[in-house]
Amino acid sequence: MSLVRVHNFSISLDGYGTGEGQTLDEPFGHAGHRLHEWFFGTRTFRRMQGKEGGDTGVDDAMARAWADDIGAEIMGRNKFGPQRGAWQDEEWKGWWGPNPPFHTPVFVLTHHPRPTLEMAGGTTFHFLDATPEEALRQAREAAGGKDVRIGGGPRTVRAFLEADLIDHLHVVVVPIVLGRGEPLWAGLEGLEGRFRTEAVSSPSGVTHLTFTRR
Repeated sequence: MSLVRVHNFSISLDGYGTGEGQTLDEPFGHAGHRLHEWFFGTRTFRRMQGKEGGDTGVDDAMARAWADDIGAEIMGRNKFGPQRGAWQDEEWKGWWGPNPPFHTPVFVLTHHPRPTLEMAGGTTFHFLDATPEEALRQAREAAGGKDVRIGGGPRTVRAFLEADLIDHLHVVVVPIVLGRGEPLWAGLEGLEGRFRTEAVSSPSGVTHLTFTRR
């Protein structure tokens, strides 16, 4: 059976995976880019941007597993875009431009499905109104035996944790306090009992937590 994985998922010290007040210009609301600054200097991120160079230390070592043996991704609607309710503009094709970094089928969970969207580089967005279990069934079928990545946001990751569907969870604890936003851990008391946990500290100030199913 393929694995269900989460990678490079950043949270604040107080447990928020994104800020409040998402807009077109601020995908992470009032958090801005603060949750992800550790990632921007890595070689992995620069290669995703088609650039050379970048740091190759602890942060990059953790980050670069993001794409290994991934055959499909599942994400929440608000990772795909800032719209709420019925789609007013089906011309919106995500935050990532014409060639998104996924290069696999991507299943976007939404109560308002829309036609499949094919992008350059092998990314195809499918819009599903489905439970985590049904979305995973379809993603596994599309992944062709490879692993499925749960891409976020925090509500989507939490839903898959609540359903006990995640095998590997990489969380990056960033030393900032957001005070408000969307929490990752709400309602998940005792989660640690399901996983073996490892922690690695980075000179950048973040802590990488890895949860592996027992």
